[in-house]
Amino acid sequence: MASSSKADVTEQEEEEEIDHFNDFTLVSSWERFISEIEATCRQWMAVGPKKLLEKGAVHLDSSDNIYKVKSDLKIAAKVYSMEYYFEVSNNGKTADWNSTLHDLHLCFGVKEFLVISPQSASGVVLDAPEATKLLSTVSIALSNCSSLWPAFVPVHDPSRQSYIGIQNMGTNFTRRFEADRIGSQVPIKFMHLEGLYELFVSKFAYCTADHSMHLFKVHLRMKLTYRTLPHDEDNDNNIQEPDAENADSETSLGGDNLNRKHWDDDCPWNEWYFAEDPVKGFDLVATWSEKVVESSLEMAELENASPHEAENWILAPNLSPILDSSKEDRIGFASQLLLLVNALDISFGVQFVEDFVSVQTPDSDNLNSSMVIPPQAVLDHVLKDLFLEGLQLPSFAKDEHKSFQAIKGAPLESLFTQFCLHSLWFGNCNIRAIAVFWIEFVREIRWHWEESQPLPRIPANGPIDLETCLINQKLQMLAICIQKKREQNEGVDASANMEKMQENIKGGEKSSSFHAKSQAFDGKRDSLFIPEDFNGSKTAVPKFNANSQDVHSADQSCSDSIRRGSSGPVGSMKLLKSCQSLHAPFTQSAPLMTEDMHEERLRAVEASGDSFNFSAQLERERLSSDMSAFKAANPDADFEDFIRWYSPGDWENDESATNLTEGVMDEWPPRGRLSQRMSDHGNFWRKIWVDAPILAAFEQKPLLDPNQEGEKILHHLETLRPRQLLQQMVCTAFRASADILNQTNFGSLKQMNMKMDQLYLTMASTLRSLQVNLSSNISETIEDVRRLCVVFEHVEKLVTLAASLHRKFRQEPRIAEAIFSDFYNFYLPTMEIGLADAVNEKEFDMKLQLSQDERQFVSNMFKPPTANQSWRKVLSMGNHLNGHEPILREIIFTVFDNASDSHYASVDGHDTSSSPRVNEHEIETYRMYTCGTSNDLRVALAVTSHD
Repeated sequence: MASSSKADVTEQEEEEEIDHFNDFTLVSSWERFISEIEATCRQWMAVGPKKLLEKGAVHLDSSDNIYKVKSDLKIAAKVYSMEYYFEVSNNGKTADWNSTLHDLHLCFGVKEFLVISPQSASGVVLDAPEATKLLSTVSIALSNCSSLWPAFVPVHDPSRQSYIGIQNMGTNFTRRFEADRIGSQVPIKFMHLEGLYELFVSKFAYCTADHSMHLFKVHLRMKLTYRTLPHDEDNDNNIQEPDAENADSETSLGGDNLNRKHWDDDCPWNEWYFAEDPVKGFDLVATWSEKVVESSLEMAELENASPHEAENWILAPNLSPILDSSKEDRIGFASQLLLLVNALDISFGVQFVEDFVSVQTPDSDNLNSSMVIPPQAVLDHVLKDLFLEGLQLPSFAKDEHKSFQAIKGAPLESLFTQFCLHSLWFGNCNIRAIAVFWIEFVREIRWHWEESQPLPRIPANGPIDLETCLINQKLQMLAICIQKKREQNEGVDASANMEKMQENIKGGEKSSSFHAKSQAFDGKRDSLFIPEDFNGSKTAVPKFNANSQDVHSADQSCSDSIRRGSSGPVGSMKLLKSCQSLHAPFTQSAPLMTEDMHEERLRAVEASGDSFNFSAQLERERLSSDMSAFKAANPDADFEDFIRWYSPGDWENDESATNLTEGVMDEWPPRGRLSQRMSDHGNFWRKIWVDAPILAAFEQKPLLDPNQEGEKILHHLETLRPRQLLQQMVCTAFRASADILNQTNFGSLKQMNMKMDQLYLTMASTLRSLQVNLSSNISETIEDVRRLCVVFEHVEKLVTLAASLHRKFRQEPRIAEAIFSDFYNFYLPTMEIGLADAVNEKEFDMKLQLSQDERQFVSNMFKPPTANQSWRKVLSMGNHLNGHEPILREIIFTVFDNASDSHYASVDGHDTSSSPRVNEHEIETYRMYTCGTSNDLRVALAVTSHD
């Protein structure tokens, strides 16, 4: 037992000695730091890029396929961040500088790399020994991992964008990196290609003599970026001559094309607001592929070369931040329509428009101090523009969308539509300003009524357009009433003149001119006093086909002495008793009715049991007028004759009757009878026939009393509820705004045409609830219309972009279509989720490859600087494009050495994708990347050494 217990104690002591084994490779903090870096790198290498993506690798916004992972490391009291950058889906190709690359990709030509930096305010290592020690630590860890990743440490001041780095390339080679930047006072020598070439050569040339006298095979690639002048600096040069397509339209605007000061002066929305040009300018990138330069003299020649000699031209548009969906400070139709919807929301619950004029109202809490009313001078100016005399009646069918009738508004150029459009900008479209504007608008309409002055922008003839909103119908009917009122007044004056002329005739004072008029009166007595308002074609045309000869022959019948108001015989129809020709009379036009009047009559008919007789009672005045005119045109006619002409369906011919279609009458009168409803006892039509006097249409009292109807319309407008007014204003303003945008000339962009069609359909479905008496779900409807404003803003932005691109690339439409299509696809996800939820952190970055045929047109966009612009910049660099020097010049110098010796074989055994080679026997030994202008220069150097 004793021996066994002693053995157990011995084993326990041995185990304790093993547990307390000291690993002297991790004694110091830096050694533990190296071990931690090594463990992290081994983990990333084992997982691989694809698995890192699944574990939450962060995508860089500035690149399409570059990701990074991050790990925090601590040593003593300091904390460092180590980031691993890698590419995916690059198909093994080395990214060129036309792609969106990370800064270190461009500087050193690496594919994947590590960056280790302190977690401090500056994010850089300010102490040089610390930076060297940190870089050595990472290099040891990567060497232990057998990793070929390059590692970088940011140093110096952050504004210098300086780095030092190192890469283990295998057994025999090591690459070292260094980058720095001169932020100002760039030496004149380095502003030119010759000086940059000599700077690169000095890194490997061991002679101090003039480098221009020695030949070195240096491989060079160059990229020059040019930028068009901003609009405010290029006011004179930004104007392009109009092509034949738009020459007429621009001339009709009455302004010289060369005098335009704003880009959208000829766009349809320019009458209401100025839109910021969504295309601020363009960057043109000209690149030279790799070429070999052997002396600084060749670099001097290259500096004088034209950009047209470059192998590739790439165009990149610079779009305005106003297209960013997260910015809601844009002024346009969408922003003003949203304010109008807010006014509609406030209008519910208020009885009269006048209640909003004074703040002391029951709902004054909703009226804040920002709802200002513009001065009277502004109001007078707007009213003068609305009711400007001498306006020609516009063509309402011009430029209207095929789906416009689905939105119950008003035509674009009509008076009410112009009122709605002015309201969007009057007092910033607040409810108080709208109330004041409407009251003054109705007062002006009453003045036109009382003074019998025609209403502008409203047709005074034709039927009422029931497809429009009720206010527009009322205004159209009022315009007709004003016209009839004027005709009545002129008729009274004409009658007085006629009586005076007749007195002169009785007194023997006859003139030759009057004698001619009296002869004309005797020859055309049926139509002399028929006003234009009496419509003979409405009744006569469908019921007879008589030529002029028939009319003249009918005028010679025995009844011509008492026949009045005839428009001619109706074919071969004869009166049943007298067997004379049946004449169609001139009849009065049907009385005009608006939508609410039709609905009122329909409700009355539905409430009545006998729809036939009740509808006849409603139409009694018109029916009596037509019967009186028929009696005057056919003195010997009976009720049956009227029915045969007016309502042929209510006359039933006897099937055994003789066929009279060929004009042969075997017996008279023809066999037939009235229909059942017309032959019933007490038929209302027969009663009207009996009571109808014998009067031609021009002798009758007009069916429409313009004075009575006009006062009714004005009363309706003056007592209109605020919500009823705002509902019609919202529908009309949306339709008018869309019609204005639809008139924009943006070429043949299919996406834009499709988006406009979708907008009209969306508006029609959303605004349908506002076209009825809205009494429930008010808040839900208001929110739907607010969302419609968001959709409208998306389309409005696309329209302005399409118009701007079309104006700039009329002669090269492929460029405009390519840019717009790319932006449309970029912007489409934002349109689908709406502005409120849009979070698109990625910026639009498009690069379009130009063909040789398109280069000259793009080159012409860079107008030579004027005298006022030339003094601003001193041209210090070469490669000018029409007097413009590049805003950025990037050059990559490389030198390759022979690597065919046996001790380089280790390089071929490792991944050398980060080390570009000309072929398998050469290796890149020196590489220098320069980037900058005459005021800024950045240099990055990579040197490969043999250990």
